Amino acid sequence: MPADPPPALLMYDGSRPELAARAESLRPAIERLLPVVATESDLDAPFDPQGAEIAIAMGGDGTILRSARRMGADQIPVVGVNLGKLGFLAGIHPDDLEAVLPQVAERKHRLVNHLMIDCSIVRGGETVQTRLGLNEAAILAGEPFRMIEVDLRIDGALAATYSSDGMLVATPVGSTAHNLAIGGPILRKDLAALVVSAINPHTLTVRPVIDSAERVYEMTVPDPNPGTALMVDGQVVGLLKPADTVRVVRSPAVFQLVEVAGQTYYRTLREKLGWGRQPGRRK
Repeated sequence: MPADPPPALLMYDGSRPELAARAESLRPAIERLLPVVATESDLDAPFDPQGAEIAIAMGGDGTILRSARRMGADQIPVVGVNLGKLGFLAGIHPDDLEAVLPQVAERKHRLVNHLMIDCSIVRGGETVQTRLGLNEAAILAGEPFRMIEVDLRIDGALAATYSSDGMLVATPVGSTAHNLAIGGPILRKDLAALVVSAINPHTLTVRPVIDSAERVYEMTVPDPNPGTALMVDGQVVGLLKPADTVRVVRSPAVFQLVEVAGQTYYRTLREKLGWGRQPGRRK
């Protein structure tokens, strides 16, 4: 073990026995290079780093999102180990741990900061709920699944009124998630910007809007469906009542992802999105 390796905290979803077993099987390889000071398998419990300088989150991107939300204002750098499928954030394959961890142990890794968002429901001028997000804030029309109208204001000025199945405000990290699925653009992850997209808009001229993360984004639903809800990173925050406003602002919290030699942004996009050379094509 190197002379001054960072103390590590292991994080995984203990409610999934198969995933927990796979995560625990990696412990010996981790402990050979890093001092493990604690294990956290309840991703909904209050966060206590217990002296750790780095977290090793094992699972899929959902595990990373839950870990980031759980850390709140007390973010520590995260090594994402992919035990799931796609793995944009959990980008390190378990087979590569023995090659990756020496760089972490010798503190030769890079830290890439990712902006986070505070997403609030404002009712009658009062904030009734707030949730920290890494990927996106989404207003979904919900049952009975008729379109809703959403007024978008940016820094208090009315930008547009959308008739759609909902609205999405995504971070650069979230731009490759739900935003990508509805045809939104990909934002490089170190940009200080957000993308606002309508979900299945009624008007074909509606297009996503990219603007600074320093602005205040407010979406008001004058007449929501009974099932219209705010979701942040795939988790329901609450149902929206008539004239409720969803406010999205840049959070003081910053998610820090560990990157090592060989990991690059476009390599990740190329491999995860299948942007490689077509089969049979000449080099």
